[in-house]
Amino acid sequence: MAALSAWFWNERFWLPHNVTWADLADPAPGVEYPKAGHLFSALPLALGIFALRILFERCVASPCARSLLIHPGVGRRAHSNAVLEKVFTSITKSPDSRHLDGLSKQLDWEVRKVQRWFRNRRNQDKPSTHTKFCESMWRFTFYLCIFTYGFRFLWQTPWMWDTRHCWYGYPYQVMTPGLYYYYVTELAFYWSLMFSQFTDIKRKDFMIMFIHHLATIGLISFSYVNNMTRVGSLVMCVHDASDFLLELAKLANYAKYQRLCDFLFIVFSVAFFITRLVIYPIWVLNSTMFESWAIVGPYPSWWLFNFLLLVLQVLHIIWSYLIARIAVKAVLRGKVCNDVRSDIESSSENEPDTPTEGPKAFSHSPKGENGTNGHCAAAKARVQNHSSW
Repeated sequence: MAALSAWFWNERFWLPHNVTWADLADPAPGVEYPKAGHLFSALPLALGIFALRILFERCVASPCARSLLIHPGVGRRAHSNAVLEKVFTSITKSPDSRHLDGLSKQLDWEVRKVQRWFRNRRNQDKPSTHTKFCESMWRFTFYLCIFTYGFRFLWQTPWMWDTRHCWYGYPYQVMTPGLYYYYVTELAFYWSLMFSQFTDIKRKDFMIMFIHHLATIGLISFSYVNNMTRVGSLVMCVHDASDFLLELAKLANYAKYQRLCDFLFIVFSVAFFITRLVIYPIWVLNSTMFESWAIVGPYPSWWLFNFLLLVLQVLHIIWSYLIARIAVKAVLRGKVCNDVRSDIESSSENEPDTPTEGPKAFSHSPKGENGTNGHCAAAKARVQNHSSW
């Protein structure tokens, strides 16, 4: 274990030349440098955030949903049947006609009745609009609060106005309380998403988002350990700038304020393009790649850090293209797209008597309108926590 620890914390990887861990271990009185042990405080805070979320959804979000006439849906439940339940848990799609005929003969049911059972069983697991509203309201509240805090904090820092201050004196840069709280709160939130993912609305990309949250936690922790927190705070602020707008657009859609939803989606798209395709490369990448090279010089973890930030920029370009394509199609065709990751599985299109309980997120358009709310859904499907880095 000692050999493994020594290999992992190799100074020549983590730190610039002529700098050792011992140099950072004993700072002057009243001075604090980032240490890996500080990150453990994010775990109990994550549990606190998770508990706060439950309380918020029950005491704040749920009453707000009811005031907007969004009530918890009570769909038709499937009758208990061991044979069909076993088939349901073993397949990922609706049974084909051959299986339906076999089940019909085995149970002495009509094929239509078997189809209806599978449809009702799927709808049992589909979340109501009320549930999705509460989840989005929590995310909107947190994203707005953390962005407001981060922006107000950075407004008073020299490195927001001159990014070269991210590297002056590096790595002997003091960890201030404001920066520490910003970092640990962001890290704790993504840890809480790891916990809540098992109780949240089930989506088809569960494993992808699980890996996504792990990667985000790894990147935040990585930048903290080697004291790239100044530029890291800029990255977090840039990514937080558009998240709350997307959640707000979803809230407007769940409340059936279609025009407001469309307007908010446009605002979100503009904010996303500006922050990810303009501010991020010109403001952040320019500093991490060129200013840091001139002031500090490259070293192994510097190369890795910049590689990861460049990969993130590639993702920004892909996401921006998808958002733009969705928006253009929505405007030109006026068609509504489903959110492919909102529910576990939709009812088969060729099944009769499709119930109206549990509509897909962002898939309902009020009567008499050619709603374009589908673009909100599809964007959500592609940039779900594009927020993180």
